[in-house]
Amino acid sequence: MIFARDKSQMCNNLLQYAHVYAWGREHGRKVISMRFSYKFRYFRICHTPLTGLGWYLLAKYAAAIGLLPTASFKHSDCDHKALERKMLRHRHIVVSGWNVRFYDLFLKYRKEICDLFQIDDQFTEPVMAKMQETERKVGERGIRLGVHVRRGDYAQWKDGKYFYDDETYARHINRFAGFHPNKTINVYLSTNDPSVSAERFQQLCPKVSVHHLQGSAPEDLFMLSACDYLIGPPSTFSLVAAMYRDLPLFRIDTPDSSKMTPEGFRLFDDWFRRIV
Repeated sequence: MIFARDKSQMCNNLLQYAHVYAWGREHGRKVISMRFSYKFRYFRICHTPLTGLGWYLLAKYAAAIGLLPTASFKHSDCDHKALERKMLRHRHIVVSGWNVRFYDLFLKYRKEICDLFQIDDQFTEPVMAKMQETERKVGERGIRLGVHVRRGDYAQWKDGKYFYDDETYARHINRFAGFHPNKTINVYLSTNDPSVSAERFQQLCPKVSVHHLQGSAPEDLFMLSACDYLIGPPSTFSLVAAMYRDLPLFRIDTPDSSKMTPEGFRLFDDWFRRIV
């Protein structure tokens, strides 16, 4: 049995677990998510028999007193080959750390991973109803553009390098609209900043229709996944949203909107190998 654990945010945990799951799947080993056993309980995996508080507590305390060995991928320069050998050597082990990576196996078992992390209906159904209602008011579904306005912790992360203002996001939205002239574009904002308003973005982006559904984390994740294109700063949240249906994602690595091109919208299997 492999117990996967990490201490980061929801989508970081999702991707970390998925790498471990894929490795376990390839080697005939069951993998239990410790984090999704008690936290972020929005997904199908949270309702499976091996994902529960009992397994979490067992693994946590067994590892703490040394009954379970740990393979720690905490540091980016860790010896991956040595840690994988340790995983092969021990039938029961805790695998921890953000830097565990098995990219090819992840892609091999990607459909299973997406199925495990299917978002519960209680979060998806209200969002879809809201999206359909907003589009009825606009008069057309058109092109759905999901925009991840990431603030909050990004004021400090990487010294605020990706903490963009409204105008920066608006310039990217307007440039995207320029790629699709004469098309109806419905923009859906996802943000962790309560000050963001659809009205402000509508003023800055008059050629599109802007919507802010003000959803929870799982609701916003589903909303983005239901769009046709995504833009946002480097973030596993928008990356995971792109994963479900392999949506074209443009990562805003610089505030310069002229860097955004149609070719810059790439699919999940490209971006997830280049996580910042």
